[in-house]
Amino acid sequence: MSEALYQSIVLERARHPHFAGRPAVFNAEGQSENRMCGDKISVFLNGTHLRHEAQGCAILAASAELMCEAAISKSADEIAILSDKFERLVQTGEQNPELGDLNALAGIAQYPSRVRCATLPWSALRDAITRAGSTGGAVNG
Repeated sequence: MSEALYQSIVLERARHPHFAGRPAVFNAEGQSENRMCGDKISVFLNGTHLRHEAQGCAILAASAELMCEAAISKSADEIAILSDKFERLVQTGEQNPELGDLNALAGIAQYPSRVRCATLPWSALRDAITRAGSTGGAVNG
């Protein structure tokens, strides 16, 4: 994926989020923060929807958006596998065809201090799944 395409996807997702905002009703909320830079995120599950409230950099916002999209109709177990693959992506920069648009964040590997910005939404999602008690059912759809 070219650097220009990476920047385009990241900026587009950060500027025009589709999954942002606290829902009126939700079953579980997960939170995570990066005390080094001040990024904070909450992820909300309500059985059929996954949403987030992100406060921080464009990488955080884009990662949250791409995560929400990638997690559609996935079980908690599938999300755990996807999360592991994503973490490898941002740590190594090696793209994985199974990750789709998440590959836009592969360039983060060149900036180790930003890896936490990209993985923060996934940490909050795992927290929300744990709080919801989901162990295998679909968390959204």
